[in-house]
Amino acid sequence: MSTVSRAERATRIAECLAQARAGDRKALDTIVTELNPLLWHVVRAQGLATDDSADVIQTTWLEFLRRINEIRTPEALTGWLVTSARRQAWRVRDQRRRSGGGDPVPIISAQTDPGPAVDDLLLTSERDRALWEHFQKLTGQCRELLRIVAHVDRPDYDVVAEALSRPRGSIGPTRGRCLAKLRDLLLADPLWEER
Repeated sequence: MSTVSRAERATRIAECLAQARAGDRKALDTIVTELNPLLWHVVRAQGLATDDSADVIQTTWLEFLRRINEIRTPEALTGWLVTSARRQAWRVRDQRRRSGGGDPVPIISAQTDPGPAVDDLLLTSERDRALWEHFQKLTGQCRELLRIVAHVDRPDYDVVAEALSRPRGSIGPTRGRCLAKLRDLLLADPLWEER
């Protein structure tokens, strides 16, 4: 868990915002570096493909730059960005559904690096498929939380709580229960081989 309190973190980001408004690119980079992973997970949790997610994230940051001087509560910047990204993701997702377009079919380009051996890829692919199949069986609350914390060694529970509009004290216990449920699902699968 982070030793920085929610208030201290919000104050630090607010200070970076003030510096960014004054033209400090380093402060802007700090904001992006700190909050971009969270935005990715929030957007991906809305069911968008990687390319659409990248577009939504880019649009969110562009909107932030357009409105950088209009944000009245700098301490609430994280919430503002999360809300903006989520709304943009909903628009893109709804637009895709209306147009009948699903996820784009990835085009495999020629690679100069041969990468892993085919049998390694097959095993990894099957393991990943099983993992995601069981992941989809979790509740929506668990999937949303695990998507956000999965790629961070030590997630900042204050940021996660703010992004999910949940009490900070519920994040750790909920994460533990969700991971235990996923582990139980995987261990009950006779085809899953724990690695």
